[in-house]
Amino acid sequence: MSAKTIRTALSGLAAICFISSALGEEPGRGLTARFEIAYLKMIADHHLSALRMTELAAGTDAMRDPAISPEEGTSPTPNSVAVQAKAHSPELKSLARRNNRMQREEILTALGFLRDWYGVQYQPRIDRRGQAQIALLEQAPAGADFDHLFMEVLSRHHYLALVPSTQCQVSIDLDHHMLQRYCSGIVHSQINDISDMREMLCRDFSICDYQPLVGLKGRHSGSEGHEHVDANAESPSVEP
Repeated sequence: MSAKTIRTALSGLAAICFISSALGEEPGRGLTARFEIAYLKMIADHHLSALRMTELAAGTDAMRDPAISPEEGTSPTPNSVAVQAKAHSPELKSLARRNNRMQREEILTALGFLRDWYGVQYQPRIDRRGQAQIALLEQAPAGADFDHLFMEVLSRHHYLALVPSTQCQVSIDLDHHMLQRYCSGIVHSQINDISDMREMLCRDFSICDYQPLVGLKGRHSGSEGHEHVDANAESPSVEP
């Protein structure tokens, strides 16, 4: 094969790659576009409430120390009051910091997809369910009682993102591979966090049958007699 033939083949391959990449950056089509816009707004709202929940657990730092420390807090969300860490467990504080950092970035990614694909400038907001979950954590005393409640509330909160994020993997535009990976990452990371917290609930509080399926904080055998009413008990809607 001559050098000219090779150059021609490589040029054609580069053109194909460029076209494929460009198509991936175009808006979704028809039903996929409607789903994507609704999903991306929903997940940005959902993650925003998790930021405050994790701030309450790990505390807030207006300025980070250079050293990586198990005592460092989280970056405070806008217009929120600075708080001292309410969690007692170092393991739980670590989980809270990790979620805070990850979900800040996932919010930015969702807003970037909305902007770049659809020209939508969206401002996330905390919905009623998120406000109610945050209020539970704000009212809880610091220490072991907070740890117990935080794991139940955050597990339930994570669970509520699983159904729409699973739907995302089979409902988005076929060319939006980055969004496919984004939704898949959310499903896997939040299931892993729920599993971690269920194990901690069993180990530290002898609650070994916790399920994040209902209400604001899920349930277990010791909570069977409690009220689990939640006006928004179903997973967040992604209907436009």
